Amino acid sequence: MKFNFLRKKIFTKISLREILKISIFTTIVFVLVTGAFYFGLDAGRKQPEIILVQGVVNLEEGNREEIDFNNFWKTWNIIKSKYVDIEEVDNQDLVYGAISGLVKALKDPNSTFMPPSDAKRFGEDISGEFSGIGAEIGIRNEQLVIIAPLKDTPADSAGLRSGDKILKIDDKITSNLNINEAVKIIRGERGTAVVLTIMRNGWDKPKEISIIRDTIQIPTLDLEMLSQNEDGEKDIAYIHLYNFYENAPFLFYQTAVDISINKNIKGIIFDLRNNPGGYLNGAVNIASWFFEPGATVVSEKFRSDGEDKQVFKANGNGFFKNIPIVVLINQGSASASEILAGALRDNRGVKLIGKHSFGKGTVQEIRNLNDGSIIKITVAHWLLPGGQIIEKNGLIPDYEVDLTDDDIEADRDPQLDKAMEVLKELL
Repeated sequence: MKFNFLRKKIFTKISLREILKISIFTTIVFVLVTGAFYFGLDAGRKQPEIILVQGVVNLEEGNREEIDFNNFWKTWNIIKSKYVDIEEVDNQDLVYGAISGLVKALKDPNSTFMPPSDAKRFGEDISGEFSGIGAEIGIRNEQLVIIAPLKDTPADSAGLRSGDKILKIDDKITSNLNINEAVKIIRGERGTAVVLTIMRNGWDKPKEISIIRDTIQIPTLDLEMLSQNEDGEKDIAYIHLYNFYENAPFLFYQTAVDISINKNIKGIIFDLRNNPGGYLNGAVNIASWFFEPGATVVSEKFRSDGEDKQVFKANGNGFFKNIPIVVLINQGSASASEILAGALRDNRGVKLIGKHSFGKGTVQEIRNLNDGSIIKITVAHWLLPGGQIIEKNGLIPDYEVDLTDDDIEADRDPQLDKAMEVLKELL
């Protein structure tokens, strides 16, 4: 199974590899770090005490691995014989901690291990409803940040914005927290409060924001018809897509049918702001409405020691391929939304308006272990049609436009205004 996370999120999707891949977040990744798995090959050989491990075999490949587990087992024995509260420690928890440390050694925030308890919660987003504050979080430059608050959620109502730095969760400093630890503190029972200490660019000092947890229902798509002029015909389709989860392609199909039957549109403003991503096939499906069949949407580039690359091409009817379009992006646009925006830019020269996108462009593969645990590991980079790697680079808008706190409080949207201005020039 392959899953794309953008980033660490509070929310997540799981799917069959052959069918679905997801962005994003930045994505939710539930990471449980309870220990470290350290391979001490050279140091182990220097130890006077030798602990032999027989039959270390890669069962899938059938090859015997030449690995010295001496230090690992010595540490295990020290813990079992010396740790003061060993009677409170379960052996399986030690194993899970070792596996988690092994994956953590990759230093890739998108590769994680989830023991059965976390793996069971991993697919909670599939129902589209859960308890929390309604924001996707991630780590950027070793700092816990808000990737995107979801529309009409407690996080949105509290004024959280993409790019906000989370310095503390309640009384817990976040500098040493991984995503899973942060998620566990932020999530909680509906009706209870969590206090986030937030620092935002432009602020003189951090602010404490108290948020009441609630049941979260994830929005997907809104359609509004806009007019080029105050008294003119409403002939501009303003489509705001909030994610690329499993129902996004069908909802976009319904919207496209509605537009084609009931609206005489001249242009489209596609709003991907605060869209943290979702399933890869959702991005390819929706992109197919805007391109000729066979146009490249995105490619996956696998390990550097091989030339493997998988190309995903438009496979729809290209119904909107001749309709003028502009795209809105911001710091909360990640993963699948960056794929769609980047493909529109590279294939059609579509103008991007807003702020620099998040830069989440790797592919994760989900592997189920025998006891219900899960390993999510990064297996590929996404390449846009023009060859750009999305990961850590993101998309730079053609027109950079700020959206300030004052704009939000005054219900102004200069980014949308600029999008309408640019679109008018194309009509």
